[in-house]
Amino acid sequence: MSASIQTEAFSLHTALQAVPLVMDSPHSSPHFPSDFNACLPLDDLRDGEDVFIDALWSHAPQHGAHLLLAEFARTYIDPNRHIGDLDLSMMDGEWPHTYVPSGKAHIGKSLIWRTLDDGRPIYDRKLRIDEVQQRIQRYALPYQAQLQKLIDDHHQTFGVCYHINCHSMNAVSGKMGEGGAGIARADVVLGDRDGTTCDAEFTHLVKDFMQGCGYEVKINDPFKGVELVRAFSNPAQGKHSLQVELNKRLYTDATGRGKGASYDKLAHDLQQLTAVLAQFAKSKAAK
Repeated sequence: MSASIQTEAFSLHTALQAVPLVMDSPHSSPHFPSDFNACLPLDDLRDGEDVFIDALWSHAPQHGAHLLLAEFARTYIDPNRHIGDLDLSMMDGEWPHTYVPSGKAHIGKSLIWRTLDDGRPIYDRKLRIDEVQQRIQRYALPYQAQLQKLIDDHHQTFGVCYHINCHSMNAVSGKMGEGGAGIARADVVLGDRDGTTCDAEFTHLVKDFMQGCGYEVKINDPFKGVELVRAFSNPAQGKHSLQVELNKRLYTDATGRGKGASYDKLAHDLQQLTAVLAQFAKSKAAK
């Protein structure tokens, strides 16, 4: 895999013989821009990182899929949010632009996180309007724009595009977790926003394959998918987006930062899944 494009916001790894399949990992970077100025240690701020997700899906170009990776930490700014999805309580002044709340602010996880999953505040200060705007313009918007371009270009070329939005999740929800604290998660959670971001055929292709590999799979429980599957999908037009959440207990060690005993099995299973998805996407391309 070779990076054809590298910017401060993203890296793009392209397939030599592309099929209408795009994968992206918006949360796997451990890079913290120098102007973060959080009040927690950087190692703690990796709490929001989808550790190893970039590596687990790195095989994508071998199967014809382009792979987009964010190059900035999720706790700095989360590109899987509408750029107007701000927590206004964090702002030092009035926000002068569009405000599009999703409800994520109540668990501290809007465009810019207020807290970690365990409830600890990330800042001991208010954020200036200009620094928020800079994070949006330099990081979130370029990432979102590149993903949209990939989907649009594939759709124009093939008449269809299938998009996998790649994530990981903690084994058990924390204090600020989706649905409340202390809830054990399935091995795999697929999110299609209640069937609105892709055809059921695509969702169940992934579900059936992963179940066949021995994993417990749930759909839209508790994660339905957020901005990156919502914004650029349109199943009626042939643009299909599915969020895939992998439980960290499947592949990390007790620290959550190192590879666990089952890492290689999951990596193998995902590579086989991608081969299936690539063939499926290719079969759906306009003749």
